[in-house]
Amino acid sequence: MNTNMYLKKIAVVNYRNISTKNLLFESGINCFVGNNGVGKTNLLDAIYHLGVGKSYFNPSASQNIRHGEEFYMIEGLFERENREEQIVCSIKKGQKKIIKCNGKNYDRITEHIGKYPMVIISPADTDLIVDGSEVRRRFLDNVISQSDTAYLDTLIRYNRVLLQRNTILKQFAVNQYVDLLTLGIYDKQLAELGQHIYQKRTQFMEAFLPVFQYQYEYLSEGKEQVSLSYESALHTTSLSELLKQNLEKDRILQYTSQGIHKDDLLFEIDGFSMKKYGSQGQQKSFLIALKLSQFEVIKQQLRVTPIFLLDDIFDKLDDKRVEKLISLVTQQHFGQLFITDTHYDRTESVVKKRGVPYQIFKI
Repeated sequence: MNTNMYLKKIAVVNYRNISTKNLLFESGINCFVGNNGVGKTNLLDAIYHLGVGKSYFNPSASQNIRHGEEFYMIEGLFERENREEQIVCSIKKGQKKIIKCNGKNYDRITEHIGKYPMVIISPADTDLIVDGSEVRRRFLDNVISQSDTAYLDTLIRYNRVLLQRNTILKQFAVNQYVDLLTLGIYDKQLAELGQHIYQKRTQFMEAFLPVFQYQYEYLSEGKEQVSLSYESALHTTSLSELLKQNLEKDRILQYTSQGIHKDDLLFEIDGFSMKKYGSQGQQKSFLIALKLSQFEVIKQQLRVTPIFLLDDIFDKLDDKRVEKLISLVTQQHFGQLFITDTHYDRTESVVKKRGVPYQIFKI
């Protein structure tokens, strides 16, 4: 049995281009409608921030402080099984971000991850297809981390050791000497942590792939075959061995050239690169299928229905695809849904058909 959680109200101060905003929400569908540039996406991002602990669009917290101000604060009241839970996210210039749950600071911000799961579909998601492997790894890590905080802790430790190893490799260029003893310690730690991350990613992809195939087939009506695969050098060689084999290369490059920080996700359509050969419509369907699968897998693993955020979805999809998407989300998994759009009538005509409580805010 899944737990339903929803955001009852939000108060936003000095976040991105928002000066102050206080809103009460429906447990069903909530829509933000207004012209471009008025702050609809920033409001959606503030909701995402409450759940995930950081902005979806700019993870550098201090850069999200409104121009000319010294701080931002986002306060939200969630309800879960008739129990209210208050979350406050804030930062002052030059200080660390603070996240409080019911008035108490977390010892570590990572403790917040996964408690209020969120999934967002945004025009910015095209980066997953067109940008480099780092963006796809971040997507993979964010999805796994929302349902597995131990994975997130391991990833943080891996990145810390990786930084230390790279520092030693850089020192070689200056000193012409590598501390092989210390390097060996870092290699051992990297190999152990990296193997754990690799196994978790592999297990996750085994659960994710069938869900993804189903979602894409539904959206595209089975017109083409798509594939999603996890690429890693660890498929064939242990990280310990890879680090040994590439030591000389790493000394010249002054960074660690092999490891799970080089993994990637391969997106294909009918056996060809989605980036090169997928049409705009196919790429959009692919990205939406990715996010719907993220929603479904998090829901299964956490037994909590995530909050779904749809940013500017009408502008990027034809009406038929939008109807299909909203229908899919509301029929199969329904939890709380937030939508942004520029046209009031268009938004209302879609959401009122769903037979669930809805509210439209003019921003």
